[in-house]
Amino acid sequence: MSDARAALDGALLDRLFKVIESRRGADPETSHTAKLFQRGTKRIAQKVGEEAVEAVIEAIRGNRQKLTAESADLMYHLLVLWADAGIHPNDVWAELSRRDGMSGIAERRARDEKDDS
Repeated sequence: MSDARAALDGALLDRLFKVIESRRGADPETSHTAKLFQRGTKRIAQKVGEEAVEAVIEAIRGNRQKLTAESADLMYHLLVLWADAGIHPNDVWAELSRRDGMSGIAERRARDEKDDS
């Protein structure tokens, strides 16, 4: 993926996050996002789990089109969960940047050692 494409994708997620945040006080009768916020963290987290399972199922089935759609649903619900928890996408991007160039095994070992202390 080109750097321009990655920047565009990041900008799209940032715009979506801003829309999600703006729906926090909206009418739950007219906004699905507002309805999720109204139902609380437990329901939002449940939706993230449901969408993740649906994405996994479509991956196993090999249905690229449905996997793409379920992935979009998963990302939307994950952004709602972040907003609910007060996590900004930049927080996640910073964590990914911190891990850049580190093997997954080394990263996991560092997290485990930090948790043990």
